Amino acid sequence: MTSRLSALCCNALDPLPLARFWAGVLGRQLVDDPHDGVVLLPDDDTAFRLRFVPSTEPKIGQNRAHFDLTSESLDAQRQTVARALELGGRHIDVGQGPDADHVVLADPEGNEFCVIEPGNNFLAGCGRIGALSGDGMPEVGYFWSAALGWPLVWDQDEETAIQAPYGGSKITWGGPPLMPKTGPDRLYFDLAPPAGGDQQAEIDRLLALGATLLDSGRDDAGRVMMAAPGGNEFCLLIPR
Repeated sequence: MTSRLSALCCNALDPLPLARFWAGVLGRQLVDDPHDGVVLLPDDDTAFRLRFVPSTEPKIGQNRAHFDLTSESLDAQRQTVARALELGGRHIDVGQGPDADHVVLADPEGNEFCVIEPGNNFLAGCGRIGALSGDGMPEVGYFWSAALGWPLVWDQDEETAIQAPYGGSKITWGGPPLMPKTGPDRLYFDLAPPAGGDQQAEIDRLLALGATLLDSGRDDAGRVMMAAPGGNEFCLLIPR
């Protein structure tokens, strides 16, 4: 059995206000979890949790991953943009050009995200968060496909994408050119080992797939920090 994607984590200077922003944009319920801090619960059976983690590290440069939010209509796209701006988001320019059909925004801590125009066939049926789109060469997609047991749903022109067998958000990697890594990733995965599994056995499996252990090792809660091919961090939780 493989690890399960427990949550997408976001490092935040002030987690609660940032979580409230995303709860308002996504229409998700915010809870205070004694183990995991501030969490947004999934909005259906195919979605993953969002966890907001306190950090003293400021954001430096552009994130190497961002959300692509879907829209059912042009009016829905405009409503999402207006809601995000009302909650403290802002328009930003990442080189998208004046003719782009998608809208590029940043949340209150500067994390980039896109509100995609209606009619995007690639994200059809993927849910509110259509994709977590990131930088990465094909080997990154191959690693995460094997690590999570999610099939590849795109593998062309050095771009890859995976999606859970039951549907939901896609996770994509755009291939070269890659943005420089300017510091610790602000967005990273929490992986839960298989139920009743052995954390060390799962560490060994992930290492065999191409992951590396980070110098920080285990934290006080017994979680293990690792990196996927390409250097993006993730956290392996202790079995519960």
